[in-house]
Amino acid sequence: MGNAQKKAPGKGEEGGSHHSGPGTPGANRSARSQEPSGKKPEVNGTHPVERRVGEESQSISPTSSGTGAENCNLDAPAGALPPPLARLKNEGNMLFKNGQFGDALDKYTQAIEGCEREGVDSPEDICILYSNRAACYLKDGNSSDCIQDCTRALELRPFSLKPLLRRAMAYESLERYRKAYVDYKTVLQIDVSVQAAHDSIHRITKLLIEEDGPDWREKLPEIPVVPLSAQQHRREEPSAEVLQARAARAEQEKARQTEARFTLLKQEGNELVKKGQFQSAMEKYSECVKLKSSECSIYTNRALCYLKLDRYEEAKQDCDSALQIEPANKKAFYRRALAHKGLKDYLSSSTDLQEVLQLDPNVREAEQELQEVTVLLRESLLTAQG
Repeated sequence: MGNAQKKAPGKGEEGGSHHSGPGTPGANRSARSQEPSGKKPEVNGTHPVERRVGEESQSISPTSSGTGAENCNLDAPAGALPPPLARLKNEGNMLFKNGQFGDALDKYTQAIEGCEREGVDSPEDICILYSNRAACYLKDGNSSDCIQDCTRALELRPFSLKPLLRRAMAYESLERYRKAYVDYKTVLQIDVSVQAAHDSIHRITKLLIEEDGPDWREKLPEIPVVPLSAQQHRREEPSAEVLQARAARAEQEKARQTEARFTLLKQEGNELVKKGQFQSAMEKYSECVKLKSSECSIYTNRALCYLKLDRYEEAKQDCDSALQIEPANKKAFYRRALAHKGLKDYLSSSTDLQEVLQLDPNVREAEQELQEVTVLLRESLLTAQG
């Protein structure tokens, strides 16, 4: 009849927001020094990459619904992301549209760290978060971190168009023209209609010929062959099956998050009971009930808190709920007997204690309570007769 036992808490992991991989700034510092670094061509006094970052919002901006902050539903679903992380992504998109790139970057970073911390298994959605954060870095002129995030996004979903295009623009801004050329050519294999890639290929080709001469192609890194499955000429809407699968993943993730939250609150409640902090423990168990009302032990645990707080009627109600879930629960019968005793309903208390002893004759505290309640019942009957 003791308190609920504490379960061993799971170990959480804090994930970092940056990842290294092929093509990251650290991996390519030496490569940069070997690439042509001639004078940047200017258009109206502005380098073409810098100008396009400001103009080509279709290629750079994160994808989101609505046309402005007033039309942006921050609680809208975002793939398979749990609602709190979907909101962070939506907030990032809204801030980006408003030109608040630093604030948008912070939101995407929080979402990425949340995915790592909570074990979100959705490469597509995490790829988009890295790609969106890369867009922020590109807008702020931080090409090195843009390249790093794009590379991570491409590790998650190879041949994704936007990360490739953003990485190409970042390479070009750093005068790493060979790598930029390869990424632009890869973009055009995926979607031949991307005019920005055509323009950049034309411009970079002139620079490479000027720097390396007629053999400039021999100095290029290998250009990957894009599989047919990744090639496209326009963005296709996801099929009903894909949307259904995403919704199912989102529901599974929501259930997982709810269960994790429930377990944490229950453990916190159990710890508070051990410390004698019954009011706080009761509040934790009440939160548990909101998340999962079918768990018998939460009602018996909260009933214990109510008993300690002399809230006998509420203790009785929780035991009633527990017995509806588990009709032979000894703790529920025992604690309801104590609640009846507190309410001076000694006959009902005696009945519940007898139920406990029928289920388990070895519960000594139930025997002791039954003896005491029997005495109290006799005294109350004598008083009533007198």
